[in-house]
Amino acid sequence: MSPTFKHVLTPPPNMAFRDMLSDVHNVQESTSVLHGMIEASNKLGDIPLVFNNLAEAPGHRAALNVLEKSRLCEMFNISPGDLIDVLAWAMENPSDPEVVDVSDAPVMQSGQEEVDLSKLPIPWHFHEDGGRYQSASIIVAQYSGVRNLSIHRQLLRDRNHTVARLVPRHLRTISTEAAGAGDGVPIAVVNGPDPTVLLAAAMSFSDYVDELTVASSLHMRLHGSPLKVVILPNGVMVPADAEYAMEARITTERDDEGPYVDITGTVDDIRQEHVIEYDHVHHRVNPIFHALIPTGIEHRTLMGMPRAPTIKNSVSKVVECVDVHMTDGGCGWLSSVVQIIPKNEGDGMQAIEAAFRGHPSMKQVVVVDEDIDISDPKRVEWALMTRWQPDKDTVIMSGQRGSSLDPSRTEDGVTSKIGMEATLIPGADRSPFESVL
Repeated sequence: MSPTFKHVLTPPPNMAFRDMLSDVHNVQESTSVLHGMIEASNKLGDIPLVFNNLAEAPGHRAALNVLEKSRLCEMFNISPGDLIDVLAWAMENPSDPEVVDVSDAPVMQSGQEEVDLSKLPIPWHFHEDGGRYQSASIIVAQYSGVRNLSIHRQLLRDRNHTVARLVPRHLRTISTEAAGAGDGVPIAVVNGPDPTVLLAAAMSFSDYVDELTVASSLHMRLHGSPLKVVILPNGVMVPADAEYAMEARITTERDDEGPYVDITGTVDDIRQEHVIEYDHVHHRVNPIFHALIPTGIEHRTLMGMPRAPTIKNSVSKVVECVDVHMTDGGCGWLSSVVQIIPKNEGDGMQAIEAAFRGHPSMKQVVVVDEDIDISDPKRVEWALMTRWQPDKDTVIMSGQRGSSLDPSRTEDGVTSKIGMEATLIPGADRSPFESVL
């Protein structure tokens, strides 16, 4: 039985990706996929945009800047804090999606007669990038009885090949196992699914978990209905109302991938990575490609939001945790602010250690009381300056596993971490520490 969340209203109806775009600014001018979309976004102040006239991709549209936390909460009729709890609940309560016939799947309404990825609105955003990149496409892999959903950047190599950066997680393990057996991995590349699918695909689990079942639970909780899926001719299951579903294979071939402007705004290296060969491209009528800008608000949302529930769950094991915010300065990944209700002296220090256990890639955490707006960096710094003593309220951890997104880590991936505890001693007179502003 689903738990009751304080601020959840009546769930909205089924929400496909395009249903998120009713209030989005439409760009009618001819726009190039080669740097044109990011230039327009910068000019217009990074507002949500839909491009209706793409020079290199007639018949296709593209959207960006649409997946932002507060916007999602408004569409889901849920508070930010409760959305974190819903994500955590879905992780613990997966459910099967509903399989529909091909005739009932909008994503199968149209497609390319012959695969030519260059005719899709795959963008080349930053001049520093190595070429045109899919940055918001989900790879659905099925191999040896395991299904995995995850988001990986893909460099467009030619009309029917991309090169994908597979970080050392489940999909890379699957691909390595298959390559050892001389096999490719049958996959689907999905672009523009329901946002619940994007959030589920962005989650990380220590054990193998079918993220499609997590997405189905999210869909049921937030929309009031199970996620509808369709089985592609290659046997891979995909969301039925996605904008694009492309049949492909992770091959045993490797090729150069990069450079790429990653979430920190720094340029990632060129590596030998996995070549994907595309066999069929299915899409909705008049499809809308999700052209996420790396380093932008959508990137930080997809990276950071699924980390908040794992941090909150970990901290809640040692002290009451109210909320978690992944900071913009930390690129939605490397830094967080954790809000607790301390009951005993030392609870804040325990919260620091628990937060790092909940998100091992994190480099910094600040722990504050529930009267601090954790989304406001000025209030967080104020809490530090008025409630934190550096010599006794700081944890510094050396020789820790670092994130590959941190360019300051050592060559073997080691970093140090810092936690700052800015809560008041339980039972202390709070009046000297409360702001009148």
